[in-house]
Amino acid sequence: MSSDAETGDVTGTKDKDYNLIWFTEACLSNALRLETYVQDAERDGDTELAEFFRRAQGESRKGAEQGKQLLASRLGG
Repeated sequence: MSSDAETGDVTGTKDKDYNLIWFTEACLSNALRLETYVQDAERDGDTELAEFFRRAQGESRKGAEQGKQLLASRLGG
């Protein structure tokens, strides 16, 4: 399959819409995963690492919120 071909006929969703949905889900999933990493670092007493993961989690949440807003405006929700 050529990378310049639209695959919406296979998925039923235009590539750009699918990509936005995927991105939003990936950000949400990452925020959940990072919660585990924060807890692991805190359990080990590594506050520097816990804070690093908290900042990363915040960025993932921000990406998810932006993705949700775009989805709502573009998909009529």
